Amino acid sequence: MCRQQLCMLWSSPLFWIVFAVLLFWALGAYNRLMRLRSAVVQSFGSFDAHMVRLVALLGEWDAAIAVQPGRLLAGAREQELAALQGATIQLSASLAVARARPLQPDAVAALAAARDVLQASWQAALAQPAPQAPEGGGLAPDAPPEPAVTALSIWQIRWDEHQFQNTQAIQVFNDAVQHYNAAIAQFPASLLAWVFGFKAARAL
Repeated sequence: MCRQQLCMLWSSPLFWIVFAVLLFWALGAYNRLMRLRSAVVQSFGSFDAHMVRLVALLGEWDAAIAVQPGRLLAGAREQELAALQGATIQLSASLAVARARPLQPDAVAALAAARDVLQASWQAALAQPAPQAPEGGGLAPDAPPEPAVTALSIWQIRWDEHQFQNTQAIQVFNDAVQHYNAAIAQFPASLLAWVFGFKAARAL
């Protein structure tokens, strides 16, 4: 009896229609998840390229210090410069790990933390001492800026330009992560995500 019912089910046109609809839905949903995941990876690649250029800028900064330390080290102590170099190394290492696994939350979290440390270290390294009042009191309003201050301002402008580009790249990446995470959490696509091992990503 059961075998007869099973044969009737397999020969039913309704069964094959439902099966075809489910199959095409599953293929479409899977392809959508793959596209969204690829969008996360591609957007991280854009952010990665901007960060590589930022690391290159810091390399130029180190070279400039070695050539003209007197023009650039005013107000920056050796401890702060060492902290900046350490933060650059940490960022490069975290970036290499996240580059290989941009969908792994721990790797992206470590990169975000390294980026915050680098920003704080840069601001500390370029911090200038408060201007000293001339003898007799008051500040000289028409006094020309110190050469070190002028040189540091140029580096700060270059840094700000990189930061602006990085902020835009981060926004694109975070938007891609948001769309991807929303898709794998939405039922019934969440069932496919569970079957094929789609895991939630982390924003920067």
